[in-house]
Amino acid sequence: MRRYISTFSSLLFALVAMAQVNTSLTSPNGKLTVQINADRQLSYSLVDNGKTLMKDNQADLTFTAGKSGRFVSSTKAKTIRETLHPLHYKQSQLEDEYTQLTLKNSNGTSVEFRAYNSGVAYRWVGGSKGGWFVEKEVADFQFAEDFTAYLPYSTNEKKPMAMAFQATYDVAPLSQCRDLEAFLPATVDCGSAKVTILETDVESYPGIFVKAHGKMLSATFAHYPKTFDYYPWRRQKYVTDEEAFIAKGSGMRTFPWRVMVVTHDDTEMPVNTLAYSLSSPSRLKDDGSWIRPGKVAWDWWNDWGVSGVDFKAGINQQTYKHYVDFASKNGLDYIILDEGWYDPKSGDMLTVIPELDLPGLVQYANSKGVGVILWTVFNVLDEQLDEACQKYAAMGVKGFKVDFLDRYDQEGVDMIYRIAERCAQHHLMLDYHGIFAPQGIQRTYPNVVNFEAVFGMEEVKWTERVKAVRDGKQVDEPEKDMPQYDVTFPFIRGMVGSVDFTPGGFRNATKADFQPIYNNPLTMGTRCHQLAHYIVHESPLTMLADNPTIYSQQQECTDFISSLPTTFDEMRCLQGEMGKYIVMARRKGADWYVAGETNWDARDVLITTDFLPVGSYEITLFQDGVNADKAATDYQVQHAVVHVPEGGSHKSFSLHMASGGGFAAKIIKK
Repeated sequence: MRRYISTFSSLLFALVAMAQVNTSLTSPNGKLTVQINADRQLSYSLVDNGKTLMKDNQADLTFTAGKSGRFVSSTKAKTIRETLHPLHYKQSQLEDEYTQLTLKNSNGTSVEFRAYNSGVAYRWVGGSKGGWFVEKEVADFQFAEDFTAYLPYSTNEKKPMAMAFQATYDVAPLSQCRDLEAFLPATVDCGSAKVTILETDVESYPGIFVKAHGKMLSATFAHYPKTFDYYPWRRQKYVTDEEAFIAKGSGMRTFPWRVMVVTHDDTEMPVNTLAYSLSSPSRLKDDGSWIRPGKVAWDWWNDWGVSGVDFKAGINQQTYKHYVDFASKNGLDYIILDEGWYDPKSGDMLTVIPELDLPGLVQYANSKGVGVILWTVFNVLDEQLDEACQKYAAMGVKGFKVDFLDRYDQEGVDMIYRIAERCAQHHLMLDYHGIFAPQGIQRTYPNVVNFEAVFGMEEVKWTERVKAVRDGKQVDEPEKDMPQYDVTFPFIRGMVGSVDFTPGGFRNATKADFQPIYNNPLTMGTRCHQLAHYIVHESPLTMLADNPTIYSQQQECTDFISSLPTTFDEMRCLQGEMGKYIVMARRKGADWYVAGETNWDARDVLITTDFLPVGSYEITLFQDGVNADKAATDYQVQHAVVHVPEGGSHKSFSLHMASGGGFAAKIIKK
């Protein structure tokens, strides 16, 4: 009997060992490895050039009343190469290469892993023929040491998953991070490399928030909404109660990708394209040629602040015709009618206020080659979706700026896909504001041309001055450090796609002079810092945030902005260090556009023409003036011709950026 038990135990142990799946997946260049250990639970480690960055990350997907199972096999790793041709993205062509394998579970689910040269990703595949509910998902990101994290925390401590996804980055060791949800993308500095956690292809599923525990970031999710109410001012819908589960659906499906981007130099971060590569292909029924990015004369930031005119400025016909005239004169593509063109309290975007003749305004704008885009609230558009699309597309409106989603649950995600699909059918573009960061829909529905999810220029309107201690001395300074944020978010938030930052303020202030002003707002930093935004940022539909009067008084800078493209064929980050400075180059056809920004530290950068092909180029350069450290509006313009000989030496230019400063140049092929 004893021998029988011993034999049975040995057999059982052997069967258990056989059931475990221990495998690994290596990137095409052999430098990144995912070590996978799977039985009833799945864990994996991330090794970069022989150094373990993440160890024993746990991953699990639990269906309510689902069958338990264990991982029983994995496919053989294979290498895949493909060429992508994005519409209005960082690059006009992407060369994708990755290795892939799939782990199969006895309960019918599976997990797909991919290893790229710049990161790794995994996603679940599962469901059932009938309906299903996801009770929870485990996605733990366990780092090998107590590394430094860059986290954008929720701005709503009482309901952390209900906010606008606009926050600066807190920088601290993982063990000292706040006990509060942060949103993605988020970066952890592992010393030899940085790991940026993001997600993509998030469809009909809630998005990830992360909380720090020891050396780990753990994913948390908003539960599926159960009941709602409305805020009275904008008729904005919000969740009042939740279900016990996080997601529901029917049939088999793929779930979102969980992505860990690995970078060894900060200049690799803004140009990373994994968020796009891992998203679902376009579902447009045509080639999307009707999607026309461009620049926008915008009203809200400058508070409709035109002056020197013979009419009362405000939300009325004369003011908007003035914006149209300004846009037409300066070659701008659109104007936006922001909040107020319909009564926001009514929640009825089909009824225009009596001060506006909207059909007449649209006709006037279109006759001058200027398109009209209308602001609205997500749920207001969703609740009148068919009528609004039909009415305004027929009127000649070009799209909607949609605001105040402020959620990341499955029903909210379903809403943005529903709006994108219906608007695409009517050839309407979308600027998604008050929303989470781009998570794949920009590839699936390219008519979504821009996203907010950034601590943008609006924040300076209410950033107060505070007392602080710096180097043992008490100082008076702005509470939020915009120049530092400006050279941080392009590396982290910029990794996943376009930003509706709303740049272009021409009332510029030094750190000492800045004050919060709502009606005639100042910007932190120099004029050239503002000009640089138009090149540093990926922003296919970008605003000119100040008012027509200011721009008309500063025509030289206005002409420079209006001459810049908003979409490009290639991008390179020439120099940069996250939180300190950035130098970005973008190519459109044979022409190049280069810009740099710095934090409050003045610095010199050396720019070499080694990125330019052979040929002759006319350069127009805007840089900080010699007095920009005291008068932030001070700038100077230089014009030059540069010849790049074949096989010859390249020229170098030393450029000085003042405190909070920058530079911007266009390099036009002759």
